[in-house]
Amino acid sequence: MKDLNIPLNDIAPLVEIPDYSPYYFIAVVIVVCAVFLTFVFVGLKYFRHRQKSARKSAFEKLSSIDMSNPKRAAYAMSELGRVFAHDNERTEKAFHNLFERLTPYKYAPKVEMIDEETIGYYRLYLEIIDA
Repeated sequence: MKDLNIPLNDIAPLVEIPDYSPYYFIAVVIVVCAVFLTFVFVGLKYFRHRQKSARKSAFEKLSSIDMSNPKRAAYAMSELGRVFAHDNERTEKAFHNLFERLTPYKYAPKVEMIDEETIGYYRLYLEIIDA
């Protein structure tokens, strides 16, 4: 019977290889989180501080005109309504009708309160713009 404990000279013992892959993975995760948080903070800052458009602010002012001073209200309706007058043919006609109704309230020294018909045209114009 042959001896099975023959020494093997051509096979080297196992060598320990340093493995840095967990460190690489942790570094990649940290960098990705930092980039993501940067985008989130920049996005929040942008959305928090962005300006309203001129049309939105004009519509808000137009829809909240105080009717207690009819002369000032007529001038404000004419000025702010002009922003939306040339959107399409329908808004142009509605603004023209409203502008004609407001003329007596603008060019007289003392004016009466704005009548219900003119206020109706004003509300109709607001609905046309908002639609």
